[in-house]
Amino acid sequence: MSLINPKAPILVTGASGYVAGWIVKKLLEAGHTVHATVRDPNKVSSVAHLQKIASASPGTLKLFKADLLDQGAFSVPMAGCELVIHTASPFVMTGFTDANEALVRPALEGTRNVLEAVNATESVRRVVLTSSVAATFGDSWDARDVPGSRLDETFWNTTSSVDHQPYLYSKTVAEQEAWAMQKAQHRWDLVCINPGLVVGPALTTNSISASITTLQQFGDGTLAMGAPCMWNGLVDVRDVADAHIIAGFKPEASGRYILCAESLTLLDMAAALRAHFGTKYPFPRMTVPKILFWLVSPLFGYTRDFVWRNMGWPIHFNNERSREGLGIQYRDVRQAVCEHFQQLIDDGLVKRRS
Repeated sequence: MSLINPKAPILVTGASGYVAGWIVKKLLEAGHTVHATVRDPNKVSSVAHLQKIASASPGTLKLFKADLLDQGAFSVPMAGCELVIHTASPFVMTGFTDANEALVRPALEGTRNVLEAVNATESVRRVVLTSSVAATFGDSWDARDVPGSRLDETFWNTTSSVDHQPYLYSKTVAEQEAWAMQKAQHRWDLVCINPGLVVGPALTTNSISASITTLQQFGDGTLAMGAPCMWNGLVDVRDVADAHIIAGFKPEASGRYILCAESLTLLDMAAALRAHFGTKYPFPRMTVPKILFWLVSPLFGYTRDFVWRNMGWPIHFNNERSREGLGIQYRDVRQAVCEHFQQLIDDGLVKRRS
């Protein structure tokens, strides 16, 4: 149990990211001093939105240069902080040839680097880590023997590896390393936030997320002939930001918190988009037969093994701990999906149709 001084600066790593941007915004609007780390504080496209938010907020923003793999880079921005919110993590789903170098090593060593700075900074009392539901399962069929296919915080991903689902594996080993380092000392405690697929408006056009890729496929015709029967646990980005901040300041917050409002299939998401946008866009109306998608999956960047383990297997998440422990009242994720799609239209990432 940790009491955090609200007047002490708060470190947010990876501050230009999708979730981190909302965390910084809410902290600044509440009057806090935020030490925000980014790769390049002089890159206008990465930090302009943060500076704009700061200029209209009572809080104070201080930008610092820090890369996940730079030893000692987090010591200066962490000085004087009692709360560290570590959101920075590599997000690369495709286009890499070495999964270990692109995903696993940066996630694992980056977490270790930040927490070594925590160990060396006497003022730090609590770390809030952005993990993922990916650290609770590897493939949807992992939940097939769980009552209601509903996972909770007691589950761990034991089926991903550097060769199969490497992004999910990277999130798992990073969180496990964080818990190992926390248990090796007694000054600071750790709270992990494990969100599902994060949807909702971004604060900058430079945000990268899995939801953007998915929503673009709804708009560009990729899924026009049908969608594979796959479930995602969805959560609004603003709820995720709230959870980080509440977990940071609530003394009795502890352990892991799954952040997921509801699980939807791709067709469920398409139906929500159609109800809002009508028939202007090629939203899918039917499910692609599993055997057909299994045959053509390599053309869409999926392995056949992935399709077999994930298509047609429902997966749900128990959010009771986040509702009762953090007081999260979840926003409607269908509305968040529509807001996010509209933003992609406005930003030119989805072609506007009249």
